[in-house]
Amino acid sequence: MMRMQLSHHRTPQYRLRAAAAVLLIIAGVCNASWTQNAKQTADPEKSHGSLVARGKYIVEGVAVCAQCHTPRTSTGDFDRTKWLEGAPVGLRPAEPSTDWPLQAPRIAGTPPGSHAEMVTLLTTGVWRNGKPLRPPMPQFRMSRQDAEAVVAYLRSLTQSSR
Repeated sequence: MMRMQLSHHRTPQYRLRAAAAVLLIIAGVCNASWTQNAKQTADPEKSHGSLVARGKYIVEGVAVCAQCHTPRTSTGDFDRTKWLEGAPVGLRPAEPSTDWPLQAPRIAGTPPGSHAEMVTLLTTGVWRNGKPLRPPMPQFRMSRQDAEAVVAYLRSLTQSSR
């Protein structure tokens, strides 16, 4: 005689309890994230520090701004004493161009635009003159939060911090 066993994993009650458990876990994670964000907002100095750290990560690890904005030493390494202070553009256009920049501007300490102009540049790819950036500068489309973090990092760079 064949005996059928009903697995408790297939019952509607089990599925309902499992779904409720998953929702509770998600709610807990979201609440923990919200609580952490609230704590950071409550402590402006700590919040600014994390903003600068995020900006450093984006500038150095994602956008690799140093490639154009930092001069190199005779060995080809970045000159950390002149970090993001502007440098000759080492890239050349595939076809001749009269609009190709020869020098990348200094962006450390006091970038070449106001806070709002720099955020607009990083979120839209458009400079204060209303025109898109010239190649080889990437036309970034960062989120506002990422652009704010990048500007906070760039403004945090002083001669002694490099």
